[in-house]
Amino acid sequence: MRIYVLLAGLLLAGPGLQAQSPQIQRRELPAGRAETPLRIDGHLDEADWARATESSDFWAKWPVDTKPANRRTTVKTLYDDTFLYFGIVCEDSSDYIIQTLKRDQEPWGSDGVAIILDPVDRRTNGFFFYVTALGSQTEALISNSIESYNPDWDNRWFSEVQNYPDHWVIEVAIPYKTLRFEPGNTTWGLNFIRCDLKSNLYSVWSRVPINFEGYDLGYTGALRWDQAPEPPKGNVSIIPYAIGRTHIDYEGDRRMHGSGGGGLDAKVAITPSLNLDLTVNPDFSQVDVDQQVTNLQRFDLFFPERRTFFLENSDLFNSFGIPPVRPFFSRRIGLQDGRPVPILAGARLSGNLTRNLRIGLMSLQTAAAQGGPGNNYSVAAVQYSVLKRSNITAMLLNRQGFDGAKPDGQDFGRNAGMEMNYISADGKWNAWGQFHASFTPERLDQNLYYCTGFMYAGRRFSHVTSYHNSQENFIVDMGFNARQYNYDAARDTAVRLGYQTLFQVYSYTFFPKSVPWLNQHGIEIESEPTFNADFTLNEWNLTPVYQFQFADQSGLGLGFRHSRVNLPFATDLIGAEPLPPGSYVFTAFRGGYESDPRKRLMFSIQGESGPFYNGKKHSLELALNFRVQPWGNFGARVEYNDVRLPGPYGAARLWLASPRIEINFSRNLFWTTFLQYNTQAGNFNINSRLQWRFRPMSDLFIVYTDNYGTEGLFVKNRALVVKLNYWLTM
Repeated sequence: MRIYVLLAGLLLAGPGLQAQSPQIQRRELPAGRAETPLRIDGHLDEADWARATESSDFWAKWPVDTKPANRRTTVKTLYDDTFLYFGIVCEDSSDYIIQTLKRDQEPWGSDGVAIILDPVDRRTNGFFFYVTALGSQTEALISNSIESYNPDWDNRWFSEVQNYPDHWVIEVAIPYKTLRFEPGNTTWGLNFIRCDLKSNLYSVWSRVPINFEGYDLGYTGALRWDQAPEPPKGNVSIIPYAIGRTHIDYEGDRRMHGSGGGGLDAKVAITPSLNLDLTVNPDFSQVDVDQQVTNLQRFDLFFPERRTFFLENSDLFNSFGIPPVRPFFSRRIGLQDGRPVPILAGARLSGNLTRNLRIGLMSLQTAAAQGGPGNNYSVAAVQYSVLKRSNITAMLLNRQGFDGAKPDGQDFGRNAGMEMNYISADGKWNAWGQFHASFTPERLDQNLYYCTGFMYAGRRFSHVTSYHNSQENFIVDMGFNARQYNYDAARDTAVRLGYQTLFQVYSYTFFPKSVPWLNQHGIEIESEPTFNADFTLNEWNLTPVYQFQFADQSGLGLGFRHSRVNLPFATDLIGAEPLPPGSYVFTAFRGGYESDPRKRLMFSIQGESGPFYNGKKHSLELALNFRVQPWGNFGARVEYNDVRLPGPYGAARLWLASPRIEINFSRNLFWTTFLQYNTQAGNFNINSRLQWRFRPMSDLFIVYTDNYGTEGLFVKNRALVVKLNYWLTM
C-alpha cells in the first residue's frame, strides 16, 4: 500500500509544482521562404540571405550566465520546399581549437555552433546538429529523459564552412525528410549554442541558466514560420549493405574461413512525424568496439547501445525505469553471452500520432543459434504529454521463444508497466512514479518493480531522492537489472534476490567573483543504501566529493568512499579463493585531476587507496592525448589495480592499457587503431578501422582485428571485414 500512496502523491503534486515555474520571455526568429535555389557552400551571397531577418545578442551560458557573449554570433534562417536552411556568422580569429575532423565526436571541445530543434514544440524531444569551425558534423537526439543526449543517431544533412581572418561562416541545409514534425505547426522550438574555446565561453541564443544543459528543451526560443512546411512526399530511404569476412581461429581448426552476405535497412515516413524502420539481416560490424574496463564489482556492467536500427526515437523505449533497472535494453536483442545472434528481420513504427501522443511499436525475430531457440522480441510503448513538459507512459514487452517454427508456450518472458514523469516548466522540479510487473510461464509472485522520487535542480543547491524496489521475480528478459543476480561462487551459480535502494545526492555550488582563476567549487554527497527484501542491509555506499573547476576548464576532485557490504554468498572478486559471506566495512580515499582540454597535450589522473573488503586496494588511472590539429589524435589510457587480500583470498595486479591512434585524412576519410591490453580478461585486442564516407550516410569500412592472450601473447584469432553501405533516398 505504501508505494501506491507515494505514486498518488507525485501525481497530485504536479499542478501544485507547476505554479512555481515562471518563464523568461521567449525569443523568436522568423523563417522566410527562399525564392531562388540556395547553394550550400558557406557563402551567404544569395539575395535571399540578404533579405532574411538576422538575430544576434547571444548570452553567456558557461562559466557564467550573467553577461552577454563577448564575440558576436549572427543567425538567419530560410526554407524552401525541401530544406530548412541556417546561415550563421561567428566573429573570431583564425586560430581555432579543433579536436578532430572526424564525424560524430563529442562537440564541446571544439570551436563550433550547435542548432537545437524541437519541431513539435512540446519540449520533450528534439534534434541536435553541430558544425565545427572546420566543417565536421555531429548530430544527436535530445529528450527530457535522464539520458537526454544521444549522439549515436545518424541521418542526412548538409553543411559547409568558410573561414576568414576575423570570422567564419556556416551554411546548413536540413532536409524535411530527416526531421519529424507536425503538419500545420508554425512554431518550432529553436536554440543555438556557440562554443568559443579561445574565450573559454559557451553562449546561447535563447538564455539557459547555468544549472541546465545548453540543449535543454525547456529553454528554447521560437522558430516562427510564415507558412508551415509541407510534408515531404515519397520520404523513403533504402540502405542496403554488402559484407565480406575472412577469419582464422588459432585456438580451433587454424584454417582460414571466408563468408559474405548482405542485407538492408529502410526508413519510410508514414507521416512527417511518424516513421517506419525496417531491417532485413542487419549487420553491425561498423560499430566501435566497447571500451573495456576493470570490473572489481559484484555485478555486471552496463554498456550503451550503438546499433543504428535501435536509435530512432530511442527515448520512447529506453527511458523506462532508471539507469540501474531498465525493463527494456535493446542490447539484449541480437547478443547472447557477448556473442552475436543473427537477427533475421525487424520493424519499428515510432513517432507522433498527435502533438501530445507518441507511440513506439517494435518487433524483431532472431534465428536459433548457439544451442538456443529463435526468439521474437516485441515492444509497444505509448507516451502522452500533459501539462507543459510532463508525460504519462506505458509499455508492453514480450519475448517469445520458438520450438522450430511454432511458439513455445513454456518459453516466454513478458513485462508491462506504467510511469508518470513530471517536469516543471522551468525544469527545476522533477518527480516520477513507476510501476512494472513481469510474467513468466511459472506464474511467479514477487514479480513487481516500483520506483518513486523527485529532483530539485537549483542554481546553487540541487538534490535527488529516488527509492526503487525490485522484487525477487521481477525478470526482465529484454532488460537490465544487474544487482538482482548475485553470484554464489561456492555453488557456481547466480541467485536471484529482491532488493530495494534509496538513492540520494546533495550538492551545493559556489561561484566566487573575486577569484579569477576559479570558476566554481562545491561539494556533492551521494548516499546509496541497498536493503534486502526483509529490510536488512545489503550494501551502503557513502561518497562525499569536493570539486574545483578552474578558469582554464581544468578540474580537481577530492573525496572518499565509505562502504558497508553484507555478502550473501561466497564471492570471487579477483579469481582466487572466494571471500566468505559476512559483513565488510571499508573506506577508501580518492582524488583526480583533469588538465585543460583545449591544450594540444591533455591528461587526467585519478587514484584511490585504502581498505577493500578484508584487504587493501590501490588504484591509479592515467589518460594522455596529444592532438596534432586537426588531423591526428594520439592517446592512451592506463589503469592499474593492486588488490591485496589476506591468506587464501589472493592478490592480483591488474593492468588495462588502451592506446588509440586516430588519423583524419579529410572530413570523409578516417583511420582509427584501438588497442586494449586487459590482464583481467586475459586478452590483448587490436582493432584497426578505415572508414570512407563517400557520400552522406554512405560508407566503406575496412576493419582488421587481432586477439592475443596476455600470457605469452599467443594468437587467438584474426579477422578482416570489408563492408559497403549506401543510403538511397527516394
